[in-house]
Amino acid sequence: MRVLLTGAAGSIGTVLAAGLQPHHELRGLDLREPENAFAAGAVVGDCADPDVAAQAVAGMDAVVHLAGVPTESDLPTILHSHVETTAALLDAMVQSGVRRMVYASSNHAVGMHPRTQRLGVDVAMRPDTFYGVGKVAAEALLSLYADRYGISSVAMRIGSFLEAPQTRRHLATWLSHDDCVRMVSAALTADLDGYYPVYGISANRDAWWDLEPGRAIGYVPHDDAAAFDAPDPGPDDAIEGARVGGPYATAAYDRHPFEGVGP
Repeated sequence: MRVLLTGAAGSIGTVLAAGLQPHHELRGLDLREPENAFAAGAVVGDCADPDVAAQAVAGMDAVVHLAGVPTESDLPTILHSHVETTAALLDAMVQSGVRRMVYASSNHAVGMHPRTQRLGVDVAMRPDTFYGVGKVAAEALLSLYADRYGISSVAMRIGSFLEAPQTRRHLATWLSHDDCVRMVSAALTADLDGYYPVYGISANRDAWWDLEPGRAIGYVPHDDAAAFDAPDPGPDDAIEGARVGGPYATAAYDRHPFEGVGP
């Protein structure tokens, strides 16, 4: 497949570029020139710009959309970074006849749910931050474009993308680098219609979230956070483990929607 990888210079994008290159012809898109070489070249620009999105999507078979501010910010920044980019790319896909998007959503779209041993993908959206709100809105766009234009999509509600777990919470939420590549590979080639959310975690013994929707589209994770020495207990373990979003669901992330905006 010819695959556009947005956020190609980021932490997940760099890992995916290396993991997907042997199997797909990739084009990179980022605000800065990616370090990786891409067989279909690289586009530098903001994918919220319709012209940039159209240039990047042209000739592709699928889009893996990772671009976006990776942490909490003010609401205008979040909406531009996560919602406007997704809308521009989806619109470009309609114009170019591209039928599959794999989207890097987040557990923070449902972060205010209390911790449970098997939280399903069908629960109500309960974002824990403006970052989570951006992911909810982007997933809503995936649903709209699936129903209106027939673009199939997989929304990966990614947990903790790390080389190794660092806190007790990560024993449940960890996503290994190799499993991330496996998940995106499955999402690109799965036989599915419509908008389809999955949880982006490894096969963790202590997982809180249901992995069966991912397995149903061919994502078979191999790694388990329990294979590492358990992180030392920390003073915030109970708070971070109380809700799906961990620290994002706490008062530490209270902020005003337009904080820092303006001259």
